[in-house]
Amino acid sequence: MKSYVFKALLTNDGWKSNVEVNLDNEGLITAITHNSSSANAEFVNGYALPGFQNAHSHAFQYAMAGLAERHEGTGTPDDFWSWRNAMYQLALTINPDELEVIATQLYTEMIRHGYTNVAEFHYVHHNKNGKQYDNLAEMGSRLISAAKKTGIKITLIPIFYQKGGFDKAPTEKQRRFISPTLEAYKKLYEASEDATKYYKDATIAIGIHSMRGVEPEIIKKVATDFPKDVPFHIHISEQLKEVEDAVTYLNKRPVEWMLDNINMNDRFHLVHATHLTKEETIGIAKCGANVVLCPSTEGNLGDGLFPLGLFQQSGGQWSIGTDSHVGLNPLEELRILDYGQRLTTHKRNSFYSPQQTDSGLFGIHMVLKTGRKAMHNFNEQYFKIGQPFDAVVYDANTPLLACTSLENLSSTLVYSTDSQMQLGTIINGNWVVKNNIHLSNIGIKENFIKTIKALKTR
Repeated sequence: MKSYVFKALLTNDGWKSNVEVNLDNEGLITAITHNSSSANAEFVNGYALPGFQNAHSHAFQYAMAGLAERHEGTGTPDDFWSWRNAMYQLALTINPDELEVIATQLYTEMIRHGYTNVAEFHYVHHNKNGKQYDNLAEMGSRLISAAKKTGIKITLIPIFYQKGGFDKAPTEKQRRFISPTLEAYKKLYEASEDATKYYKDATIAIGIHSMRGVEPEIIKKVATDFPKDVPFHIHISEQLKEVEDAVTYLNKRPVEWMLDNINMNDRFHLVHATHLTKEETIGIAKCGANVVLCPSTEGNLGDGLFPLGLFQQSGGQWSIGTDSHVGLNPLEELRILDYGQRLTTHKRNSFYSPQQTDSGLFGIHMVLKTGRKAMHNFNEQYFKIGQPFDAVVYDANTPLLACTSLENLSSTLVYSTDSQMQLGTIINGNWVVKNNIHLSNIGIKENFIKTIKALKTR
């Protein structure tokens, strides 16, 4: 049994002072008491809010963060597609041990920044020669192992990647990603599902790399024939070229095709969805599908800006992810998203609904609710009896927070804090990171530095 008393805790009804949270031995909440004066609980002079969900991650890409920024001058290709070539080179380099080390360091950093869950959009499946491992889910198993070491909760999304583009065979550089048939992907999915059983905080989801990456008729079969009680993730409409190629091949834009051919609902998570028409934007919202936005990566790649205003006006739901991990702070993702909208609309209320006029609270609520759905968790109550206690805690003694009222706390956190203001992150009732230090003593940092130096990619 364990108890914490927080200076304040964020509930669905707002911030409450001196909240005591009682836990059982598994870290499940047994009681929540407001205005507690308990002397038996651990007092935490901090502001606790639910742990964040990272709804889109490519763990291996953390090893190349900052390495695609050297430009050779005028006339040199400098867009998503040139960045993709650099990514392919890294994907062809790492072995299972190295992937596990990279993911372990990455997940440690995610927890340090306040993420307690990650959806791992995983497509480096085979060995360096493109051959299957004896364990079809070898690489996915390493991601689960990394999650278990660090304590983060993981939704493994084994990705179906079949083609090199619309009506194009896969390229040699894509050889580690490819499942050539629906049956091959089914076997990969089943092996990945089995792998999640070895970690109690691992779950499974379905993933299609993109409209260009899998034959459209097969996407239909995955949507109808695979389990319908798990999330379904897909990259879509991230790049203008992808949209143009879809129109040439299908006579429809990617999201337009999905809306016309797939019975989408709230288990669907459309990643990026950057380039949409008005009809597509409204259509996603009306069918209940969700969008996963990755502002730091989308900005880094020059993707463009999602039409957030129209989407929200239509009732659309969105979450955030860190994708290529050039940014790892959930509050920074919210800021970049909001500021991008402000710069193009010249208005300051892009995080807004008639029900919630506090921008900070709106952003926090949206990413918590929709991010949980991306992990197959439909609980909208922030902290609930019988559920695990997962929280990120901000230091109430930092100068800015020490003089901020609870009324202004949410927006102060979203718009004016950084990770140095965090006391730590709690998962399943236990501190996993405290004072920016991961409490595990298994040489995570040392193994990462040694591995990356040996790869000689940086």
